[in-house]
Amino acid sequence: MYKLRMFNMKWQLLNYFLISSLLTVSSIFIVLEYYSRELASWEFRMWFLVAILAVCLTVGYVATKRWQRKVDELHVAMLELSKGNFASRIELEPVEPFMYLYDAFNNMAASVEERVQLLQKLGEAEAIRDQELTENAVMEERRRLARDLHDTVSQELFAIHMSASSLPKMLERNPDAAGAVMNQLIQMSHHAQKQMRGLISQLRPIELNDMSLQEALEKWFPEYCRTHELQGQLDVSLRDPISEAIEHQFFLIIQEGLANVVKHASAQGVRLAIYEREHQYVLQLQDDGQGFERKDISSASHGLSTMRERAQKLGGDVEIDSKLGSGTRVRVRIPRFTGHTGIVTKEREGESHE
Repeated sequence: MYKLRMFNMKWQLLNYFLISSLLTVSSIFIVLEYYSRELASWEFRMWFLVAILAVCLTVGYVATKRWQRKVDELHVAMLELSKGNFASRIELEPVEPFMYLYDAFNNMAASVEERVQLLQKLGEAEAIRDQELTENAVMEERRRLARDLHDTVSQELFAIHMSASSLPKMLERNPDAAGAVMNQLIQMSHHAQKQMRGLISQLRPIELNDMSLQEALEKWFPEYCRTHELQGQLDVSLRDPISEAIEHQFFLIIQEGLANVVKHASAQGVRLAIYEREHQYVLQLQDDGQGFERKDISSASHGLSTMRERAQKLGGDVEIDSKLGSGTRVRVRIPRFTGHTGIVTKEREGESHE
């Protein structure tokens, strides 16, 4: 079909060529037949050549003008399509050499319009779905926050209230024991304050903005540790830049992990390390807190499952190692795809962090 259409266009050009040739040959024949004597004059020959040239140029001009107009129509339609006017079409004439080309353009424009409409509908549906997911996430976060407040700060405050209520009678009956109760109140209020700071820090997450992961951690991690009275140790060993998506997920995982340390671990110190192996990026967060039994890992914290979900989004996994009285270590591994060498060096760097 394509060859047939191109043949029709070539045939139209051939028609113009034949017309021009026929006019030229006819003119030469007439002159030779009826004006043979006048050919001896150079003036006659010159005017005859001028006439032949004028005829050929006229035929060429008419053909060029007609084709140029058709090409301009196609050009304008293509510009309209490129500007987003997907309803742009070219009117077809019953008999013309460009009919098949125009028809092909109209079919292409209709196909593009149909696909753009489909993409728009999919985009609208995705936007609605994302909005619903966001609303569900907000509701889930509110429920989690309410649960954490009830399990930590609310119970601490209730215990403080009960101890404070019994203090006046204790001062009357046993003043010596009141000092121990006062110390207990101070410890419980201090612990409740730490719990509340941890919850507030989750409500105000820090974003990377235009900083790299290492720059953000060097600024944020020491301040976070000071705020929550933790001895922090940071070790980031990344030779090559990592993708923005991995940096973002790593940062969110670190925030979630440190919030768990503050809320549940009762730790004095925490060590954060990020390094690269041959085929992996590794994030390791370790504390010296109270730890928990392996059988309780799945239910120990909502944050642990959140960290696992974030790692799985990037094809990674999370390993949690904890024992009662021996602290907790969370290790996140994300696949690393690269084509350069340096395998031995990076593997040794990874081993040095183990």
